[in-house]
Amino acid sequence: MKLGNIKIIIIALVLSLQFGGFLSTVSQNNGGDDLKDNINDITVIDMEYNSIPLSDYNDKVLLIVNVASECGYTPQYKGLEDIYQKYNLLGFEILAFPCSDFGAQEPGTNEEIKAFCSSNYNVTFMLFDKIKVLGEEKSPLYERLTNNSITDKSDINWNFEKFIISKDGKITARFLTKVEPTDEAITKIIEQELEKD
Repeated sequence: MKLGNIKIIIIALVLSLQFGGFLSTVSQNNGGDDLKDNINDITVIDMEYNSIPLSDYNDKVLLIVNVASECGYTPQYKGLEDIYQKYNLLGFEILAFPCSDFGAQEPGTNEEIKAFCSSNYNVTFMLFDKIKVLGEEKSPLYERLTNNSITDKSDINWNFEKFIISKDGKITARFLTKVEPTDEAITKIIEQELEKD
């Protein structure tokens, strides 16, 4: 066999192996693992800039909500505080994430947001550092909440969308903005999750 032909065969084999490996990797990634539906591996930042692993909330039922101080739905803070007071001692927590992605309706600093929530709605549940829920800077938490095997893939539509998380960190349900926190559809699921071991 001529030297030129050997070189061509070697080059073809190398390209074949590289290309084949690439295809194999792509097919495994596309057809393999299910979307994650658990938030326990995510860490968030509170209003004092402390890192909080969400696994710290194991054994608690959570309601996670993106909030804003200048929104038509801002009065939902009252309903959120109502259900927090009703269920907190049973193992329920609300994690509220201020966000200004919709109409710049959360312009304040963390200190201003805390003062607003306290003075206007007597909020006592946990408020976190302001985040992004849309676009390239979307927080890892909201990337998971809006892209999982339970609530499927769809961006947050507006302020005050709500997610319920089970005691083991699994995403359980999603409610759009218009559903009030005290709505039976939400409280029924909270009660069911609280009853589980």
